[in-house]
Amino acid sequence: MSTSWTQQDIPDQRGRTAVITGANTGLGFETARMLAERGASVVLAVRNVEKGRQAAARISGDVTVQALDLTSLESVRSAAAELRATHPRIDLLINNAGVMHTPRQTTADGFELQFGTNHLGHFALTGLLLDRLLPVPGSRVVTVSSTGHRIQAAIHFDDLQWERSYSRVGAYGQAKLANLMFTYELQRRLAQHGTTIAVAAHPGVANTELARSIPAAIRGPLNLLAPLLTQKPEMGALPTLRAATDPAVIGGQYYGPGGRREIRGYPELVSSSPESHDQATQQRLWTVSEELTGVTFPLT
Repeated sequence: MSTSWTQQDIPDQRGRTAVITGANTGLGFETARMLAERGASVVLAVRNVEKGRQAAARISGDVTVQALDLTSLESVRSAAAELRATHPRIDLLINNAGVMHTPRQTTADGFELQFGTNHLGHFALTGLLLDRLLPVPGSRVVTVSSTGHRIQAAIHFDDLQWERSYSRVGAYGQAKLANLMFTYELQRRLAQHGTTIAVAAHPGVANTELARSIPAAIRGPLNLLAPLLTQKPEMGALPTLRAATDPAVIGGQYYGPGGRREIRGYPELVSSSPESHDQATQQRLWTVSEELTGVTFPLT
């Protein structure tokens, strides 16, 4: 008898509302599709509303689209206000959207693009929506990290925005490490409330549009090897879905593919780097994130 966790293991989601960032393509789309098929009311929170509508039309179930540009705190605040107005309760907030290995760019607020999008945008969105989750039994915040959190990864408090020098890989590693540190610190703060939990996941190496910013000289050979090194988006979405729906999940856990080096495979409980568990750094990152975004969480 197989013990692999698959789409068939997703419990009935009727009556639950899920907000998923970056849900018009790739992992986010597959996450939204599978949750909707299990009965959830799903909100595709996306930068391009037209692409979001096209994605929604391909999903069977209760699916709506919300404009959200994580590179703009003004957009994050506007989206949160609209979601609060239309959704008195949220069961799942899935922080999925992200960019990877981009040339150095800045967000509308002057943050380095990868750190601003992958971490700060989601930090702000979570803080602004959290009071819609806190009263809901079984509610969860799931944040998507990456095995990249181990590669050239540190929180560079002396140069968070990479203004002195820039590394595509290092900036991505910092952002994905921040995703995990945010999850662990959020869980510690949520623990006293007894309802909402924070969980992290990573997709392994999934064949999605996320790799579009990798330099062409590298991307070409990678495309040739993709069938051997990657898994399809529907498989890459399973760790997120398990983190979001498996009744056995507890706060502060991290799920990823169970295969060799967590590249491919069915979702299992995995471990993250020793650096990700440094509580002093987690707390310092939290404080800095509050200062940069102007968002504080409704938690004592």
